[in-house]
Amino acid sequence: MTIDIDDYRGVWVFVEQHDGEAVPVSWELLTKGRELADEMGEPLTALVMGDGVSHLADEAVRRGADHALLADDPVFEPYRADPYGEQFRTLVEERKPSIVLIGGTHTGRDFAGRVAVPAHAGLTADCTELDVDDEGLLLASRPTFGGDAMATIKCPSHRPQMATVRAGVFDASDPVETDVDADAVEEVSVVVEEKDTLSKVIERVVSDVVDITDADVVVAGGAGCEGNFGPIVELAEALGGEVAASRAAVDEGWVEPARQVGQTGKTVRPHLYIAAGISGAVQHLEGMNDSDYVVAINTDPNAAIFDNADYGIVGDLHEVLPQLTAMIREKQEVVA
Repeated sequence: MTIDIDDYRGVWVFVEQHDGEAVPVSWELLTKGRELADEMGEPLTALVMGDGVSHLADEAVRRGADHALLADDPVFEPYRADPYGEQFRTLVEERKPSIVLIGGTHTGRDFAGRVAVPAHAGLTADCTELDVDDEGLLLASRPTFGGDAMATIKCPSHRPQMATVRAGVFDASDPVETDVDADAVEEVSVVVEEKDTLSKVIERVVSDVVDITDADVVVAGGAGCEGNFGPIVELAEALGGEVAASRAAVDEGWVEPARQVGQTGKTVRPHLYIAAGISGAVQHLEGMNDSDYVVAINTDPNAAIFDNADYGIVGDLHEVLPQLTAMIREKQEVVA
């Protein structure tokens, strides 16, 4: 398929929402999309899909979008890949954006391909870095070879240039408290009908796995836990934080993959990150190096994690963490 690349212009960001509440990665991408659009000298557009979600289109404009496209219809609630994919693909083919950014969530990964394949677009999955070159080509970077290297991918011959992006790798700007111009939000025609959809939602089950990317305190364990995550869990509970792990601990089956931090896991930005029994491999550091404060506990005084920590304790985590937990609980009892 031959296309005229010059016909494609602008940066689009998909605003993912569930039950009328935006997923945080959407606002993170909107902030990054604003940077890319400004570098290219092109407009930034937010795409909002759902039922009764006009408030999110307004918020997208207040968060930096020049324009918001709103597809508002009951067919989009709850999420299903076929109506979302069909609507998105139609808009992409009609309006021809140069770059399209989608959160690397279960939803984003599910329907991005339904847009990219029929539209003959280029799609890079699970990106952790984004930039544009002097020609306006998207530089989409992602971990490869099991996290041992980074690959930067260009798409010179197809449009749009699409990327799904991992949550937590960019900061989200706060919305500006101002009235939204009526012309800034455009309600588009809905091209799908319920009778034409191939899937139906029979039951919705909410997962009990917490998203560690939202945690303000993270206590992570690594190979040094030797299969005993009890001290990690107890300290996290005392601090009101979440348990996380390195890839080594996940590979051993000690912790579920949803709690893995690193290039092949999740990116976290907590106020406090405690790394216990983690050596400090670069793949892990990539997932937590934007934490405000890092405390490392390791028996090896030469462990790389200490070079990336604000505070370090050389010692056995099985001895150190219970003492920290006891001290914290004692302080809590005094305050109570």
